[in-house]
Amino acid sequence: MQTTVHIVSFGYLHAAPPHAHLTLDLRHHFRDPHVSPDLRHMTAHDKPVRAAVLATPGICPLVGSIASAVAAFAAGPSAGTVTVASGCAGGRHRAPTVALALAELLTDAGYAVTVLHRDLDKPVVQR
Repeated sequence: MQTTVHIVSFGYLHAAPPHAHLTLDLRHHFRDPHVSPDLRHMTAHDKPVRAAVLATPGICPLVGSIASAVAAFAAGPSAGTVTVASGCAGGRHRAPTVALALAELLTDAGYAVTVLHRDLDKPVVQR
């Protein structure tokens, strides 16, 4: 039986994190593209945002580590969907970019993957 992985990206400033087996809090350790006026109003749908996030030191190793953690859950004796929540401040830059990178890695590894961007299309959070 193939394991299904459900990945949810979200913004902590919009609502509480969704329930998940693994929750990534990207707010404090990784630079926020929101601070760049050129990227602030873009989202993970835009190539410059994805490039900036994926070039951040530590992001790619983190994605690989989360993929390994998903494999550990999938290897367990209980079948079922593994849910990963990826969160940042507003849910428009870091969290959805990491969600998409993780989805690509897990799909290539043979998992059935679904992705939901809970807050990606919400307005930019003013801070």
